[in-house]
Amino acid sequence: MECSQGSPSYYSVLGIRTDSSIEEIRRAYRKLAMKWHPDKWTRTPSVLGEAKRKFQQIQEAYSVLSDQRKRTVYDAGLYDPNEEEDEGFSDFLQEMISLMANVKREGKIYNREELQSMLMEMVRDFESPQLFCGASIFDNSRSMKRGRWETNSMVDRGSRIHVYGTSS
Repeated sequence: MECSQGSPSYYSVLGIRTDSSIEEIRRAYRKLAMKWHPDKWTRTPSVLGEAKRKFQQIQEAYSVLSDQRKRTVYDAGLYDPNEEEDEGFSDFLQEMISLMANVKREGKIYNREELQSMLMEMVRDFESPQLFCGASIFDNSRSMKRGRWETNSMVDRGSRIHVYGTSS
C-alpha cells in the first residue's frame, strides 16, 4: 500500500494490517526499532544512512498509528504530518466514520435531506462558526482543514462536501 506522495503507507512501514490492534502496532514498532536503530549500524557505515531513514519512517508511522486521533485522520486519507493537529476536526471525523459504520450495519439508505440534516446536527455539535453559505464549515484559526458545501444544480447528483487542506 502506497500513500499519495509515493512513500509507503504507515501500515506497510510497520508490516501490519490496517485493522491491527494497538498491541500489534506496538510489537511491530519495537521489533523494527530494534532492528533499524542507527546505534546498531554505526560500525557498518554503508548501511547507516539507510538505517537512519528507515528508523525515522518507523518512528513516524508509530507516532501516527499509536495515537487514535491521528490514526483516524490518517485512515481517512486526510493526515498531513506537516500540519498542526486539530482535535475538533479529528473528533468530527471520528463521529462521521462511526455514523457511516452504523448506517452500513443497519443497511438503511438515507435520502439527501436526511443526510444533510444529520450533517447539520453534527456541525452544530462541534460549534462550527460558519454554516453552509459557501464558506468553510470547518474554519477556525487553528485548523488547516477546510470544508465547503456545494450544490450543483446543473448535475442531478445533489450536494457534495469537499474537504481539502490549504496552506496559510
